[in-house]
Amino acid sequence: MGKLLRRGQQVLASFTFGLLIALPAHSEQAVWLPVLEADMIVPSGSPLDFSALLPNTPINEADRLVLSPGGKIAPANRGTSADGSFQGERLLCASLAWSPASGGFPDHKTADVYARQLAMHGYNAARLHFVDASLMIGRQHDFDFDPVVMDRIQYLLAALKKEGIYWVVDGMTSWRGAYGGYDDRWDPNGNLKLSLYFDTEALGHWKRLIREVLARENPYTGLKPVEDPALALVVLNNENGIEFESVVQERFLQGHYDKVLQEPFNQWLAERYGQDYHLQNAWGGLGLFESLSANSISLPRDRYVDSKRMRDFQAFLIDAERKSYLQMSGYLRSLGYDGLISTYNNWPTIQTAQSRVNLDVVTMNTYHDWVSGYHPGSKLKQTSSIEDFATYYRMMASSRFIDKPFLATEWDHLFWNRYRYEAGVVMGSYASLQDWSGICRHGHGPIVLRYGEDVPHKRAMLPYAIALDPIARAGEKLAALLFRRRDVSPSGFSVALRIEGEEDLTEDMQAHVPEFLTLISLFSQFGLTDKPDTSRADVVMGPLRDLSNAGQFWREVKASGVMPAGNLTNPDKGIYQSSTGQIVLNQRQGTFVVDTYRTDAVAFSALPESLSAGDLTVSAASTGALVSISAIDDAETVGESERLLMIFATDAHNTNMRFRDRDQKVIEDFGTLPVRIKEGEIQFSLKGNMKSWRISPVYLNGEVGEEVLSGAGELSIRLRNHHIARPTTYFLIEREL
Repeated sequence: MGKLLRRGQQVLASFTFGLLIALPAHSEQAVWLPVLEADMIVPSGSPLDFSALLPNTPINEADRLVLSPGGKIAPANRGTSADGSFQGERLLCASLAWSPASGGFPDHKTADVYARQLAMHGYNAARLHFVDASLMIGRQHDFDFDPVVMDRIQYLLAALKKEGIYWVVDGMTSWRGAYGGYDDRWDPNGNLKLSLYFDTEALGHWKRLIREVLARENPYTGLKPVEDPALALVVLNNENGIEFESVVQERFLQGHYDKVLQEPFNQWLAERYGQDYHLQNAWGGLGLFESLSANSISLPRDRYVDSKRMRDFQAFLIDAERKSYLQMSGYLRSLGYDGLISTYNNWPTIQTAQSRVNLDVVTMNTYHDWVSGYHPGSKLKQTSSIEDFATYYRMMASSRFIDKPFLATEWDHLFWNRYRYEAGVVMGSYASLQDWSGICRHGHGPIVLRYGEDVPHKRAMLPYAIALDPIARAGEKLAALLFRRRDVSPSGFSVALRIEGEEDLTEDMQAHVPEFLTLISLFSQFGLTDKPDTSRADVVMGPLRDLSNAGQFWREVKASGVMPAGNLTNPDKGIYQSSTGQIVLNQRQGTFVVDTYRTDAVAFSALPESLSAGDLTVSAASTGALVSISAIDDAETVGESERLLMIFATDAHNTNMRFRDRDQKVIEDFGTLPVRIKEGEIQFSLKGNMKSWRISPVYLNGEVGEEVLSGAGELSIRLRNHHIARPTTYFLIEREL
């Protein structure tokens, strides 16, 4: 288009652009532009280098993260501000779930570069996941750790610490633990996770694993990880709730619950009821051969059938899980660990909420449009998260305890869902509104140093692997600003739902906080409390079992006087605006708007009319997209900034990617590199009369390309993600005001 788009050309562009037809994301008419980058190392000073905007410093003892006022985490040396307020630490977490298929842990030189690049991208935490599997791959004897892998892990931890990146570590991830002789360590085989609750040998195995990994001196730091201030959080055992693990282990014709639960359940019932007579009265009858004295009371046969037996089974699970947490966390403390501990980090049901009551920190894993695997025939639903009011985020919010720190240890809006441009803006905005302590978008690494590594999981974009995906990467850059930089303000209002223990259980194993209650998390801070008299929440509702309708809920919120005049929230119309006024989700329109001092952003599946956020207006678009502008200089607002990072993210596929259906719900072949970005065009404008302005592409590796548009006065133009040297999701706007 040339370097200068004059005013006459702008008018013509606006007119012709209005004639563009918004094509469906799956249309065969879409054009896909090949990504040409190989080297992905972002240079210092690039617009994608956030190390000045979000600085990290090497971690010393004074930087150890501890529980702090108001249910937050913060370095031990941080005090309250002059006005008495307290700001907790925000962890933007990089998921490092490496395996041989994704290249494994890096050598020393690569680890230094990788850790530096993570810091430059805005990360200040990293979650090490499946460490046990990596240490034991190909090993035939118990605890025969691969010495090369152990050395690489230890060096990587030191490199991360040097870059000011805290560690979040699973005590155990693999179902095989550190047992030798298995080649299925990343698969859900074996019942070690269930056995930990009731088998002293299994628990002893876990203890030794913790001792030999986390209580082993790291030669590159001179400290045991349990003593190191860089170790921010230990998740004792990833996704280890009994009900969830029973679902994972369920096999055809083998029943819903493992027999390892039979005897402990009978012992628990005997302690509660004493005699068959009392149990029979409580349940309304027993089976023909069921007896407490014979330990023959059956486990529930079907998790989807409600019953009094199922209600008692849930109470049994709560008791077992609470005891297990105390036992396992106590052992970790005995090794000298004083940091934060969590567990039960998925499955947001009423039962699991009760199991989390005593945790230091609540953690949760959820996904939008979950994908079953990498094999042909794997499927997803191709739905927008805006269409379902960000259900996956609300599931997380409903599992939080309002007075405890909360981290999203895993989340993603999965590839190949065509709406995943929503992910960074939706999760980044709402996590900041909630004032959560951390978010970790799941993958085997959030960045790559280069395209084209010859390992199976880096030959193409895949689900649960965000590093190769330009759309996911753009979302992570935006989330760094919205969440870690706190461009979105936390809500000054909080609502807690009172839970009272076993009284809140129903006969339904899948019972969870009703959806009409979770919708409050689109407006204000939201969570649970088991201590209503001392909770910091502005409104405590409940108990949970007595809340039965949305009308009661919203009446109490409005009666509190905290809903600002003019707030757009209207449940009947599918519109929810945050109490801060900065976020608007319009479900019927399919739009999401963020209007803050330093970032303006819009996401949409189609534009029936123009869409504005602060200084930004998008008046036409050829495809669904995320469009955002963020100040990346010292300016306090977008309007005052002379250097803006613009994100324009559409969709991306692999080359020769094939589906079994026109709607692209069922995968046939993921294809290969190069990645291809969907062509897109937008008409947008920025407020203000400028002395001059210019726009340059910022390529995926952070290099700034030649200026493509410039002008003076009003900035109102048509922008394409093609007709430049290489397709990209980023642009740099420089202007003189």
